Amino acid sequence: MARELLADESIGLVVLDELNIALKYGYLELEPVLADIESRPMLQHVVVTGRGAPPGLIEAADTVTEMNLVKHAFKAGVKAQKGVEF
Repeated sequence: MARELLADESIGLVVLDELNIALKYGYLELEPVLADIESRPMLQHVVVTGRGAPPGLIEAADTVTEMNLVKHAFKAGVKAQKGVEF
């Protein structure tokens, strides 16, 4: 699905939520992901989220922001919720 969205010139923004986790645990290989992102339409923006971005993705990015956890409901025993964490 992401590959199709990244190829669609009518889409101005693609958010690949928690993609870094999939890369970190080897569910996806970095090189094909980078190739898809690099071949996107010229004016399309891509946002990749998740902790532990691989160095190759950081190097390819125009902007990198790091967020730090201050407080999370997991610590209070709240399990992952559909539509929020997955």
